[in-house]
Amino acid sequence: MPEPYDLPSVEAITVGTVGPPGQRVFYLQARLGPEVVTLKCEKTQVAALATALTELLADLPPPGPMPSDLDLQEPVQPAFVAGAMALTPYDVATGKVTLVVQEAVRDDTDDAGDVGAQEARFGIDQAQIAALAVRGADLVQQGRPNCPLCGQPIDPSGHACPRSNGHLKH
Repeated sequence: MPEPYDLPSVEAITVGTVGPPGQRVFYLQARLGPEVVTLKCEKTQVAALATALTELLADLPPPGPMPSDLDLQEPVQPAFVAGAMALTPYDVATGKVTLVVQEAVRDDTDDAGDVGAQEARFGIDQAQIAALAVRGADLVQQGRPNCPLCGQPIDPSGHACPRSNGHLKH
């Protein structure tokens, strides 16, 4: 099984996109010293992460100053495609949570028959949690608007809504 990317106390963590709305690719990126770990993820994963972090913050005292430099660091080269994401409970002693990201399941296995999926663990503090929640929610909102009937994105050229059997164009 591959060694995990373990950054127990990141210096920076962000989400970002590359490409125009409708063709954007979402990335989660963390940095500790010279090590930068970039993971490709889905818009829905960024939205769910932002929601989970916002809910976590509701139970904590207000954070200190949030980081402001939240741009992706170039070059954006993902280590793997994110699958499952989880947050550990907030540790009062360290003031951190750990974001655990597992690679999307692959079909190949190692000699022992175990799936050779990668994993990344990022320790993030309260100010980073807040900044990541805000940044993720903002990025999701900047995308294409969703159809009020089916919830699917509406392209600039229009949208044949499946809820109206394609008869209603938005």
